[in-house]
Amino acid sequence: MRLDKLLAKTGFGSRKNVKQLIREKRVTINDAIVRDPSQHVNLNAEKVLVDGAPVNYQEFYYLMLNKAPGYISATEDRVEKTVIDLLPQHYQALKLFPVGRLDKDTEGLLLLTNDGELGHILTSPRQEIIKVYYAKIIGKVTEEDVEAFAKGLTLKDGYVAKPAQLKIKSADEISEIEVTITEGKFHQVKRMFEAVGKEVQYLQRIKMGEIELDRTLAIGDFRELKEAELAYCLGLKEGR
Repeated sequence: MRLDKLLAKTGFGSRKNVKQLIREKRVTINDAIVRDPSQHVNLNAEKVLVDGAPVNYQEFYYLMLNKAPGYISATEDRVEKTVIDLLPQHYQALKLFPVGRLDKDTEGLLLLTNDGELGHILTSPRQEIIKVYYAKIIGKVTEEDVEAFAKGLTLKDGYVAKPAQLKIKSADEISEIEVTITEGKFHQVKRMFEAVGKEVQYLQRIKMGEIELDRTLAIGDFRELKEAELAYCLGLKEGR
């Protein structure tokens, strides 16, 4: 791989930024200072250092983010803060994107990756990947609501949602529930409760497929996927 491409793909900025690093003699290959950004690197046999630290190439990255409210699920926006803004600069340079979307005020599990194939699989309606949400609902959620969700609700715009599993954790003026859906339509959970005359006060995604939100992650924090989580993702690709 070309050196400038390698450094750009491992988070050292644009090709322009990389060329500046090389001009400043901060990049070495096998302890020799590099002067040509187009020099090719054998990733299996040569050791690349920047400021004395090794550069480790990784084609795809897979992150779990505990999304904070107030951020939109996009890679860039001229007005709003995006989920990418929650990452350190090193990760921001890797061209990651959110897998699906969470509303601006919704918290919880959001996967970030630069693996386009996996992103497509996880969001394809054909795959019917489950998404599980915890929510606080204004109004008492009833068994009638559970049955309505199970049959498939007709939303206000006429769209008929696929059957969903609604679990009541507590029912009062503010009810606590978990709902499992296999779709990802715009504002879907909020619109489903609107269809039964109730309003979502708080919404958090806690599971997507077999990946569950890491409860040790603070709001707005992230980590790379663990071995079992990554195996699940790669298994989806292999089984496609």
